[in-house]
Amino acid sequence: MQRPTLTRLPGSRHRRITAALATALTGALVLALPATQASAGGGHHGGGKHKPGKPPATTELQVLALNDLHGALEPPSGSGGRVTHLHEDGTTSTIEAGGVEYLATALREAREGHKRSVTVAAGDMVGATPLLSALFHDEPTIEALNLMDMDVVGVGNHEFDEGWEELVRLQDGGCHPEDGCYVDGRTYEGSDFPFLAANVVHEDTGKPILAPYVIKNLKGAKVGFIGVTLEGTADIVTQSGIEGIAFLDEAETINKYAKQLKRRGVNAVIALVHEGGYPASSAYNADCGPGGANLSGPIVEISQNTTPMVDALVTGHTHQPYVCSMPDPAGNERLVTSAASNGRLFTELTMEYDWRKRDIVRASVSGSNVVVERERAAADLTGLIGFWDALAGPLGARPVGWIAEDINEDRNLPETPLGNLIADAQLAHARTVDPSTDLALMNPGGIRTDLVHAASGDEGDGVVTFEEAFTVQPFTNYVHIIDLSGEQLLAVLHEQVTGGNAEANRILQPSEGFGYTLDLTRTGADRIVAGSVTIGGEPLDPAATYRVAVNSFLAGGGDAFPTLAEGGNTVVGGIDVDALADYLTAHSSPENPLTAPAADRITVIR
Repeated sequence: MQRPTLTRLPGSRHRRITAALATALTGALVLALPATQASAGGGHHGGGKHKPGKPPATTELQVLALNDLHGALEPPSGSGGRVTHLHEDGTTSTIEAGGVEYLATALREAREGHKRSVTVAAGDMVGATPLLSALFHDEPTIEALNLMDMDVVGVGNHEFDEGWEELVRLQDGGCHPEDGCYVDGRTYEGSDFPFLAANVVHEDTGKPILAPYVIKNLKGAKVGFIGVTLEGTADIVTQSGIEGIAFLDEAETINKYAKQLKRRGVNAVIALVHEGGYPASSAYNADCGPGGANLSGPIVEISQNTTPMVDALVTGHTHQPYVCSMPDPAGNERLVTSAASNGRLFTELTMEYDWRKRDIVRASVSGSNVVVERERAAADLTGLIGFWDALAGPLGARPVGWIAEDINEDRNLPETPLGNLIADAQLAHARTVDPSTDLALMNPGGIRTDLVHAASGDEGDGVVTFEEAFTVQPFTNYVHIIDLSGEQLLAVLHEQVTGGNAEANRILQPSEGFGYTLDLTRTGADRIVAGSVTIGGEPLDPAATYRVAVNSFLAGGGDAFPTLAEGGNTVVGGIDVDALADYLTAHSSPENPLTAPAADRITVIR
């Protein structure tokens, strides 16, 4: 995608304003719906009773936590902009939530009355971002986090979307090495907070690429924060951006640095872990069950293996909401939290700090997820968004197509209408480059949100703007056309349901004319029913050579599809989001808007 030539306008860096000033600017602050609270041990203890003349034994700390913001500066649309509320009678309702203007207000309100408060995040603050942020290499998101008084961010896999050296630039500042600065006299100054990458190390030295931890001094109460991303990050990011670095085991790394913190006299430790779990309910205020029984997924094992020296785990990656009390290896309850994604929620944790032990009183830790309702916007964030929107607006507002209904993606389903639409778009684009292309495959993780029929701005219902298309596919991958034998193509289908993808539900979305039967009652490679694969209505020939279109991420073996990296005779086409925009333009009009493709290319047996 070509980045626009930007008019150089005079400007100055938006600087952080105090919460008090923000309150004056925005008036009354956001009131969130009540959220179910969880505690590690059942309430606050040792909180303030002391003999006259003696200092209190403990003081209260507050931790406000985010994860997986993904540069959602403006209120996100579709399912990515809603949360589910569980009522006492068991019914549910949805709430429109998110947008950094409202998130800033909610965080400022939450801090009121708390003398010792810290705001942290567990990764994926940037990367897979909407056009407004991605167009400027996510500098707008970092500036928004600065204004929101972010204190510490642990890295996630998407912090590496443009490579680890670009991540260092986002932290340290300076104009982009290729695109430069966007406005004369306005230099990007970097983050006001550190990124933590304890388990991301240089292969030659074994040393972390960024700080492994930070110690925050909260008016004398010292708390250590350790940041790690999932060990499997290398499997789900573009390889060229992580050459020479390695990703280590999450729990082992946390344990190593918890010991270092203890040697430095810091006994209060919180881990920021970009790996997560799957709650039984999608409601943000659902009960997590005794001992976290209603939570599954990788974070459960990580928590079980993380030293009791860690007092809480703030997690992410799965975009799910939960606040679970789970036993640590010593059998003591410990909170494990996640605040969904896109800034729809934040987690509020409160706890007592024991001055004598210099540690958090574990039994006092309690937390809940709080909804970011769209009631009062923070004026400084509104101004920041307006500044960047003025630069990005003309490109983003361009209509590229028309749809008759919502076209949805759902990673819990094997096949979705939006996945099929994107695969069809890539096949159509590939055939303009190489007419012999047989099929296209799209990874579901590269689809970030729905195409929504309702207007998100002034364009009118059913109009798809380039910004909306970009939000669906924000990675600017190129379309690659590769040779695969029929045997290799079958191996790719098997890789969907084996190895690293056995439990990940990474079913590749198929283009029109390609299909097979997926038997979910079986296990492993047997889930792909033998003899069921067809291309253009003909059975797959293991000895034949097929031309397959995939994005550049998949072509490098991403998402644990190593066989795709073996493809030969590669031809590189255009950018994937441009392929989607071109397809929408060619196949829709105001008079004949596009309907959602049927999700019937994979026959599913349950």
